[in-house]
Amino acid sequence: MSEEHIKFLSFNEAMKIVAAIQEEEDINNSDKRVLTVYNHDDREICWFDYDELIAAVGPVPKDQLKESVQNYILNHIPDWALEL
Repeated sequence: MSEEHIKFLSFNEAMKIVAAIQEEEDINNSDKRVLTVYNHDDREICWFDYDELIAAVGPVPKDQLKESVQNYILNHIPDWALEL
């Protein structure tokens, strides 16, 4: 079985389409949080599991966490988001 390779937008391309990153409760599990990414039309582009995202970002000083999370997300917007 082969794994699908996800292509990501460049940081600059992502900056052009991402309007907001909103922390929300996972609708399927109230004990989990997700970060949902919206475009300028207020349409959902994609979402990230909060715990997985924090683990992927790794340890950073608390005052740099928000920026680190935003940068991680902006570097991991799938290329198919341009089709939305």
